[in-house]
Amino acid sequence: MRRLALLVSAVLLAGVLAGLAGAQHPFPNRITLPPGWQPEGIAVSGQGLFYVGSIPTGAVYRGDLKTGQGSVLVPPHTDRAAIGMKTDRHGRLYVAGGPTGMAFVYDARTGADIAQYDLTDATQTFVNDVVVTDDGAYFTDSINQVLYRIPIAKNGAPASSAEEIPLTGDLVYQQGFNLNGIDATPNGRTLIVVQSNTGKLFKVDPSTGVTDQIELDHGNTLTFGDGLLLDGNKLYVVRNQQDRIALVRLRDGLASGSVLDYLRGRLDVPTTLAEFRNSLYAVNARFTTPPTSTTPYWITRLDKRH
Repeated sequence: MRRLALLVSAVLLAGVLAGLAGAQHPFPNRITLPPGWQPEGIAVSGQGLFYVGSIPTGAVYRGDLKTGQGSVLVPPHTDRAAIGMKTDRHGRLYVAGGPTGMAFVYDARTGADIAQYDLTDATQTFVNDVVVTDDGAYFTDSINQVLYRIPIAKNGAPASSAEEIPLTGDLVYQQGFNLNGIDATPNGRTLIVVQSNTGKLFKVDPSTGVTDQIELDHGNTLTFGDGLLLDGNKLYVVRNQQDRIALVRLRDGLASGSVLDYLRGRLDVPTTLAEFRNSLYAVNARFTTPPTSTTPYWITRLDKRH
């Protein structure tokens, strides 16, 4: 009888543990995007809604991380592109316009246009990624050594025009694709960027544009660096062509850091990532796969490393 009781207890305990494990990860590990979507950027709201842009059409798809279900929020436009994107706490979605040299702001609830900006008149440009702080939205340009800033009022309203911030200091642009991903410290006083072609990380003073290199131990570099996500003293760096995400521990006032680990999973040229609770969500751009109207695309969920 005692042996039977112990067996029953063990079975019940296993069931409880399995239930707890399932409760920790109730969201799908893979979220399917529309066929032929050609995604690049992803943003996630505090309510668990995700937004993914379409590079060639400028369209935006919105879905629910819990169910994986979604629909088109912003329809395609012939004169737009959608690269990096971020939501703000006021229900707006900021989108980098890539080769158009533009930025777009949408209502994250309805998809309606709020504003659009001609950020530059440069002949060649690639407005790549964006981070939103309390006082502005900052965009990288992978070809021109500047940041673009759209000032944001205290009520969350974006200004009617953008400004250009020349970048000076340690950062020096090279041939090829330069600045890519961008994130900010919680107070918005320091930005962090990655230079894809050199694999270097930099911190940026948004008020002056002065850059300082973040020295990585052992001379490590993060070539093919794409999207960034800052989580406390940890920085996640997507390395797109390498199908992995570097975990960097930052220290010394963001002056230096160490590559601790790499996250791998069902990734196929991931470009950007976002977070929700204890999970990371990476969008797979699949740049090495010829795009067709039926090419599959998806988002991969990964556990954060602690």
